[in-house]
Amino acid sequence: MTNDELIRWRDEFPALEGTVYLISHSLGCMPQKAAAYMAEYLEAWQEKSITAWDDWLPEVERAAERVGKLLSAPSGTVIMHTNVSAVQALIASCFEYTEQRNKIVYSELQFPTVSYVWKAEERRGARVEIVKSSDGITIDTEALCDAIDERTVAVPISHALFSSSYIQDVKAIARKAQAVGAHVILDCYQSLGTIPVDVVDLGVSFACGGSVKFLCGGPGAGYLYVRKHLIPKFEPRVTGWFGHQRPFAFTMPEQRYADSIWRYMAGTPAVAALYQARAGAEILGEIGVRAIREKNKRQTARVVERVDERAFTLKSPRDPEQRAGLVAFDFVGAADIARELNRHRFYCDHRPGVGIRISPHFYTRDEEIDLFFEAIDSLRSGRGVSFA
Repeated sequence: MTNDELIRWRDEFPALEGTVYLISHSLGCMPQKAAAYMAEYLEAWQEKSITAWDDWLPEVERAAERVGKLLSAPSGTVIMHTNVSAVQALIASCFEYTEQRNKIVYSELQFPTVSYVWKAEERRGARVEIVKSSDGITIDTEALCDAIDERTVAVPISHALFSSSYIQDVKAIARKAQAVGAHVILDCYQSLGTIPVDVVDLGVSFACGGSVKFLCGGPGAGYLYVRKHLIPKFEPRVTGWFGHQRPFAFTMPEQRYADSIWRYMAGTPAVAALYQARAGAEILGEIGVRAIREKNKRQTARVVERVDERAFTLKSPRDPEQRAGLVAFDFVGAADIARELNRHRFYCDHRPGVGIRISPHFYTRDEEIDLFFEAIDSLRSGRGVSFA
């Protein structure tokens, strides 16, 4: 058995006992300390009432700094939100569309929520161009770059594709976008926490994601990064009182945007989610994502081996350098098998046209991957499943 120093972190995740937890690409496991942080939030609410905001508002910036370190983002360039849909809508509201520049470019393998937001911009004069995939797994970088021209306003892309785990060449896409005056909006949901991310080096204008998946923070703590020199440039139409220079002055009627990253805040922040997400972000910050990445490459290679042994159809890149945290694979009856696996606490998910998706994380034991595939074998042959 491989010596695995990261396994010691399993003690921070009691929910792992009695399960084979390979679903961190969809819902990261709950750290035990999350309960203590949530209790801290509730105690402040109960004991301090309205004065609890003296604790809660600083938590917005503390949460942003924790995420910012994982993004390698400069201080003061990240603000917290609730989810990617809200963030993408806010970014979209920053732009105007003219006859000379009204094009939005993204791929057909983009996560649906992003497409919904940007297709809706066609009501305001945008024109969406969707780049096709030749294999349903990857997106050709050259084809995507060729679609970006002087008419392009925005290029919303995923760092790692949610369906296949393919890692896009963000730097190349961002270079082309910058050359023609367009802005890349990078969705880091399937990358942050499992592969190193440096938003400054990548050259993107905006980046976003959330706490649900590899950050082990549960739902509700979304984030937005804005490249430092762009912060004062935009005035989002999707806004709220916390985006104001002086929110507690309650002035009317126009918005007077904050000079800082807070201008990209909207209404009252969802503070409870920030306390809930704190433990996961702290743990990842302490471990370091580079160590997680090395383990993940080794374990996803093990998954690919098990897929090949069974002649299942691999729906993720074979090259570990092109593959992020999850592996997708398919076979006849996979959707039914996935439901049974979850019923027996072998946690995974299934996506139409993709198949079963699984993701080892830093707390995964090698043998759990083997147990998972043995459970598939048992279910396909009609035998029962147990942990014994």
